[in-house]
Amino acid sequence: MLCRGTIANDMATDTNVEYELTAGIEVHAELATASKMFCGCKNDPFVDEPNIHTCPVCMGHPGTLPVPNKEAVRSVLRVGSAIGGTLADLTEFDRKNYFYPDIPKGYQISQHKHPLVTGGVVGGVAVTRIHLEEDTATSIHDRGDFSLVDYNRAGVPLMELVTEPVITSAEQAGRFGRELQLLLRVLGVSNANMEKGEMRVEVNISVAPVGARARGELGDKVEVKNLNSFRSVERSVAYEFDRQVAILRAGGKVDQETRGFDESTNATFSQRKKESSHDYRYFPEPDIPKLRISQIAGLSRAEIDASLPELPDAVRTRLVGLGVKAEQVETMLFDGKLLGLFDAATKKAGDKVAALCANYVTSDLVALLKDATAQLPTAEAFAELISMIDAGDLSSRGAKDTLAILVREGGMPRAIAEREGLIQKDDPAALAAMVAQIVTDNAAVVAEFKAGKEASLQFLVGQGMKLSKGSANPGKLREALIQAING
Repeated sequence: MLCRGTIANDMATDTNVEYELTAGIEVHAELATASKMFCGCKNDPFVDEPNIHTCPVCMGHPGTLPVPNKEAVRSVLRVGSAIGGTLADLTEFDRKNYFYPDIPKGYQISQHKHPLVTGGVVGGVAVTRIHLEEDTATSIHDRGDFSLVDYNRAGVPLMELVTEPVITSAEQAGRFGRELQLLLRVLGVSNANMEKGEMRVEVNISVAPVGARARGELGDKVEVKNLNSFRSVERSVAYEFDRQVAILRAGGKVDQETRGFDESTNATFSQRKKESSHDYRYFPEPDIPKLRISQIAGLSRAEIDASLPELPDAVRTRLVGLGVKAEQVETMLFDGKLLGLFDAATKKAGDKVAALCANYVTSDLVALLKDATAQLPTAEAFAELISMIDAGDLSSRGAKDTLAILVREGGMPRAIAEREGLIQKDDPAALAAMVAQIVTDNAAVVAEFKAGKEASLQFLVGQGMKLSKGSANPGKLREALIQAING
């Protein structure tokens, strides 16, 4: 992202200077484990009743001892493996000390010098580290002139991923966030719903003259916190770039600070002076021994690698190779149920119908499933439907009608199509009788066709499809109509 100095200001020192954006992203994702990070309480922060999933450990009572959640550790290692990162053998937890109104201990158990994962790439963006910590409780401020705290979320396992400062545009920041969300869902480690706070994004943004980044010189960093949509990520980055460029053009200095983002105005606003790492007074958590990962059953690199499903890039390559359109691949990737149905159905019906199967999954089926009462067909049923379409047993209209009944009532497509009279008819005698009726009932249109109006033939075909309730073969019906009219 470049700016050529279109902002006029009497104090500007050099209006011909171009500026470049450099950004890094921090992502917090709540892990979908059964229990919390350091205790046995249920991991269910969205339960309606407040403060029911709590215990002395996650409430920070004196004398309690935290015990790390092995599945949370495994989840982070799986993410690290999926992005090609280096998995730690020796790791430890630390205390991060600063005031949290919603952490009862007065500090957060996190990781500082020895994270679980270093390196890796997500969506073309280099990752610095991934570590594990505990989430805070939830502060509630809309009940009057006081605040309440719900501790159901306190202690929920929280993965933090930090990128290198290599993002150079708002669009790239958004793409990175979407790709990471997809990966977390494919791995099954987090639901990563941003609107529920299961995935929170913070962007660190700096602006400097073009060429400074190549020399390792970055501008003062501004952190925009708690972004709850990818659109907000993109808009906050774009706004901050323009804001900081305006300050620099006016001869000013960008303050290193933490800012929020107002979605109603698409503008950031100052919150507080940005802390540095030494402000947190990190030191090793004395109540949790150092972890030697290779000595813990189920956490070796080989076992972690073997647990990975087919990753998004591999799915893209495979499906595009089968003739599926790229946008259809993305639709199925972002809804694992659709991809699972597609794979199971094509396995039964054969790869030759992959493109046909993708068309129905991503268009007709997606539209029908918007009805809350609709149900996903079984792989066996959907494979039978696609095979019937491919074999010519169902017309396009008949297939749509059969699928609509299938998602509403269940069952098998052939039985539904036979019951509803939707099996495509190729019988010459039946077609001849139908054509005779169409020609008789639509004499004026037949005359228009004879006079050279080609569109009239399509109308006659439509009448035949209506008469047959979609069961006539439209190609053969068209041929029979032409022969009857010309004969």
